[in-house]
Parts: sequence; structure tokens; C-alpha cells
Amino acid sequence: MAIPRILVVDDDIEVREMMTQYLQRNGAIALPAATAAQAQEHLDAGRIDLILLDVMLGDENGLEICSRLRREHDVPIIMVSALSADHQRMEGYEVGADDYIAKPFNPDLLLARIRAVLSRARRSSSLVHRRKTQTFRFAGWTYDAKRDEVMSPAQIQVVLSRRETALLQTFVANPLIPLTREEIAAALDITGETAQSGEALGRGIDVLVGRLRSKIEENPKYPQILKTERGVGYVFATDVEVQDP
Repeated sequence: MAIPRILVVDDDIEVREMMTQYLQRNGAIALPAATAAQAQEHLDAGRIDLILLDVMLGDENGLEICSRLRREHDVPIIMVSALSADHQRMEGYEVGADDYIAKPFNPDLLLARIRAVLSRARRSSSLVHRRKTQTFRFAGWTYDAKRDEVMSPAQIQVVLSRRETALLQTFVANPLIPLTREEIAAALDITGETAQSGEALGRGIDVLVGRLRSKIEENPKYPQILKTERGVGYVFATDVEVQDP
């Protein structure tokens, strides 16, 4: 197994050096960056397996950086911040973060969260690999797993994030079956991300469903494909045709 290459983006030199040295002592290659520009240089230079990204990065907004990175890369991102309220965590998830950990933190806890996110990313990659020969069609839409492309009924390609793609995969594999938020979280393997409460985890699923709706529904306010199942969760309310090559 390849040694993980972790990009540590924090403008606090003491925190940056502490995390870098700790990760290196625990078998990772840790690459420090104080700014978004330095982080981009590392991303351009070679493989990065995970990014630790501070929310308050000097004059730069870590949430905006995360949003931009998510549009351009599928590398897992863990937000690190002294801001730990539920709504602040949700802001991180809304811009595409895979996890959110509050400062000050136990380094062993951080390492455990990093390993969990890396493990989920590897399993997600394996799932995509197993489904590369299949094409899913629903309500005029096409999800080509071989090319990892989503095409609208108008034959316009729609770009999904890694997590949005995983959510779509969960629904096309379970059409017409109402799924609870807990079942969806388990299918996406994110049940450990919001340890503070099941309610916060449920809100995270709601945010993710809303993001997917905004991309596949003609009118996200009145969804016809990904519907809310009152008292349960959500249901993919359309037949799905699965085609093997």
C-alpha cells in the first residue's frame, strides 16, 4: 500500500509544524503549506491523498478554498477549525468537506479521522471500479459508471462531486425503496463524521440530498426524482435500468 501523502494547510506555523511532524512520525508523507497558493503548488507537483485545511487561513477563507478545490479535485478534505458550532460544521460539509474537526484536538483523534477518511476513499474507489462496466438510466438521465459521467435528458453533462456521485450510486442501486437518513449515511460510510449527534448527521444528509437535487431535478423545490418520504427519509421515485456492456 502506498504511503499516504497528506497536505497540511495552516497559516499558524506552530500548528502546521506540529501536525506535519506528528503525521511523519506515524508513517505519512506530510507536506506543509501556509497559503492556498502553496497548497496549489503541491497539488500541481504530484499525488495528494488527503488535505487538512484550516478554516481561518489568514486573509483567505478556508471554506471558499475548499469549495474551489472540490470543483477541481476529488481528493478528500478535512476541515480543521476553532469554530465548532453545528452550523459552522455544516458550512464545511456544504462546500464539500469530507470531515470537520475542531481545535484544539487530540492528535490521536485527528489521526483516526484521517485514516477513516482515507479508508472510505479507497472503498469508494473500489466500488466505482466494480461498477465501471455498468450504465444506469432513469427519467431520461444516464449515469455512465465506466466514464463516471452523468448526462441530462438534453445530453448535457452534469458534474457531480465525489460524494454526490456516491449518493447517486446509492439511490440508483435502491430505486423505489424509501431510505432513512441513517441508512443513507451507512451506505456512504459517513456515520462517524458527526459524532456530536444523530440530528447533525441527518442535517448533513439533507444538505447532500439538496446538492444532488439541484443538479438532477428540473425544479429542486418540487422534486420528481429524489423525493422526500415523510416520516422516513428519501426515495428515488423512478425506475432505473441497469445495462451491462
